[in-house]
Amino acid sequence: MFRFILSFFGGIFTTLTLGLAMVALGISAVFYMYGRDLPSHESLAQYTPPTISRIYSGQGRLIDEFAQERRLFAPIETIPDLVKQAFISAEDKNFYEHEGYDLRGIAAAAVDCARSRGSGCRGASTITQQVTKNFLLDGSRQAERKIREIILASRITDTLSKDQVLELYLNEIYLGANSYGVAAAAQTYFNKTLDQLKPREAAYLASLPKQPAKLHPVRDMEYAIERRNFVLKEMYENGYIDRDTYAGEVNEPLRSVQNGDYESFKSVLPPRDYFTDEIRRQLSQNFGEGEFFSGGMTVRATIDNEMQPVAATALRRQLEQYDRGLKRWRGTGKTIPADTLTDPDAWRDALASVAVARDIDLDGTWHVAVVREVQENQLRLGIEGVEETEAEPHVVPRKDIAWMKGNFFDNFTPGDVVHVRRMTSGEDGAGEFIRWTLRQVPEVQGGFVAMDVNTGRVIAMQGGFSYQHSVFNRATQAKRQPGSSFKPFVYAAALDSGYSPATIVVDAPIEINTPQGLWRPKNASNQFYGPTPLRTGIEMSRNLMTVRLAQEIGMDLVGSYATQFGVYDFMSPVLANALGSQETTLYQMVAAYAMFANGGERVQPTLVDRVQDRYGRTIYRHDERVCADCTAADLPPGQAPRIISNRERVMDPVTAYQLTSMMKGVVDRGTASKAINLPVPIAGKTGTTNDERDAWFVGFSSNIVAGCYIGYDTPRPMGRGAGGGAMCAPVFQRFMSQAIAKYGGGPFAVPDECEFIKIDRYSGVRLSDDASGANVVSECFRSGEEPLFGITFDGGFAMGADLRLFDEVGSRSRQVTTSTGKKAVVGPKASFGSISSGGLY
Repeated sequence: MFRFILSFFGGIFTTLTLGLAMVALGISAVFYMYGRDLPSHESLAQYTPPTISRIYSGQGRLIDEFAQERRLFAPIETIPDLVKQAFISAEDKNFYEHEGYDLRGIAAAAVDCARSRGSGCRGASTITQQVTKNFLLDGSRQAERKIREIILASRITDTLSKDQVLELYLNEIYLGANSYGVAAAAQTYFNKTLDQLKPREAAYLASLPKQPAKLHPVRDMEYAIERRNFVLKEMYENGYIDRDTYAGEVNEPLRSVQNGDYESFKSVLPPRDYFTDEIRRQLSQNFGEGEFFSGGMTVRATIDNEMQPVAATALRRQLEQYDRGLKRWRGTGKTIPADTLTDPDAWRDALASVAVARDIDLDGTWHVAVVREVQENQLRLGIEGVEETEAEPHVVPRKDIAWMKGNFFDNFTPGDVVHVRRMTSGEDGAGEFIRWTLRQVPEVQGGFVAMDVNTGRVIAMQGGFSYQHSVFNRATQAKRQPGSSFKPFVYAAALDSGYSPATIVVDAPIEINTPQGLWRPKNASNQFYGPTPLRTGIEMSRNLMTVRLAQEIGMDLVGSYATQFGVYDFMSPVLANALGSQETTLYQMVAAYAMFANGGERVQPTLVDRVQDRYGRTIYRHDERVCADCTAADLPPGQAPRIISNRERVMDPVTAYQLTSMMKGVVDRGTASKAINLPVPIAGKTGTTNDERDAWFVGFSSNIVAGCYIGYDTPRPMGRGAGGGAMCAPVFQRFMSQAIAKYGGGPFAVPDECEFIKIDRYSGVRLSDDASGANVVSECFRSGEEPLFGITFDGGFAMGADLRLFDEVGSRSRQVTTSTGKKAVVGPKASFGSISSGGLY
């Protein structure tokens, strides 16, 4: 009997032993089979999560950020214990004890699932398993994936410390509202840093990983508070907070940015504009879009926070002034349903969903509004974000739109979405309220760029009237004909070829046979003026002189100068291009003019001073000049460090100064003289294309160069008189008046090789050293090169038989003093023999 019992239990033991062995072998086989070809867990040690790239102004102010996943990386040592404890309590209370997976947790989850017959199944993944799933595996719920997850979790535990695993988890998890990681989520929901979070706020964040879409702090507030309080209870039971703290925190409401309890972090960021978007475009091209959007770059931009709004206002004011002069109302072209207009909540919701510009600040903020009622003598409005008061009724009186063409009622219908701003007694929206006034985004557009002439640092850029209305950057992306603003490059090629500002070129009709037919270029005045000095040719923007000069020196040479200065990558060598018919960008033109202003040294324009990677290492720096004395400890008081320029020279400094002097004449007495009046010397050149399709002005002081372009996006005539001097020079004037107040300015630097001789700027005749008068100019000639006066160039063109050599232009004869001290009379009745050594203006 004893033997039988012993045999029976022995059999049972053997069976159990064999069974357990078989189970062990089976489990081992399963783990072996699924453990093969797993992704390498060792890569996690070098993992760098995608993080936000941020752009800062030159003054250190955060102005924009770009990211595909909005993440702020927080090293584990910077994450407060409170935040760690909240997530451990919510997700894995045994985190610091298990080996990557929690068998007790798995068993408890299995029991719960069995009891609920499948309806109450929950996950039992540890934080380490979640890291494995998020980084190395997919998110499927298959048993195969779970086995692979456990295997990898155990391997990760052998490779990484617990804090390293927790760091990966807390920076990688998605917590809703496009926020990845705890640092970004704290900013998104509470506009706080991690060390500013209260226990209830940390608990709310810890409740989000499993159901971020179902725990919105406003939409799902009741459920969100329930889950938050559950995490607080777990923190209390785990000993992370005391009873009093727990009791106080669970009774607090859920305050958040989304509920309006805290100001959003976005409120400190200015609206995205052309400047930062162009940085995004350029850095994406240079470093790759993926690296820019996920590399955690810190970008120091060149923008001047004070001058950028000045540039925007200067351009906007000119565009609106032109638009209102056309007397046509277009509005926004958007409407909302008329049946919403009687319910304030309904029309406000409908208006908020309309995509129109909300970034315009011209003489005060432009608000989006809807026409609620068209009355006999006024429009009654609903204005977004503004409550109506008795002192500021939401109406626009009939007199406000007296400038529009058409009947009052023809332009408006209830439901129309419009822009309005407060009209006040002061500037920029300040002063006593007068009335609400209608505004519209102009159809005509333009661009503006200003940069440092020595470094190419762009201090201001405006690519249109409103970025939110049109993201197309007309300063850098619009290819337009520069017109006469290109002429300085023709003159630069001539001056370097032996010509001088006093060289005479015939201003007379030209006939050129082209494949498209006979081309007869003409001056803007439709007149021609006979032999004229180069100086007057550029001051008065003479087209015929420029074509003859280009023909004389050769368009291949002109094209080489245009490419050398970066105006074009390649310029077609046709004569029409001497008048600026080939398209380029404002950005390129302004950078090229900077080389005139700085004495002929190459300038590489930039919107970025420096780029650092996520570790703070500098990976790009724009200014490569050498500071010789910056590290000297014994630099005498009042002595500035010496900056040694290593820039390439692109033109002779004498040529650069001659051109600068000639373009200063454009501003002092030429085509820009009516619009520009500044307290320091200014040089520049206007440009206007056929039928006033494009208007330009590019000019500079001794340290700042700025340019403006205005025209319709689809080129069409802007109307007689809409030239560069009338349209763009005023924009330059408004901007530079404030830029000079900040940056100063002074006389243009004169090269040592300059020898000054006085000439008559109309005739080119050499005058005595003591000559004076409005027509006298002291011209720079190259030292050691005796200038030849009286030689006339005609470009080699034959005259048409039916064309007069020149038109007589009404002006009185005048007496000048020649270089020999004798008197000579120059005027409209001079013969060809006499003007061949002088000129007729």
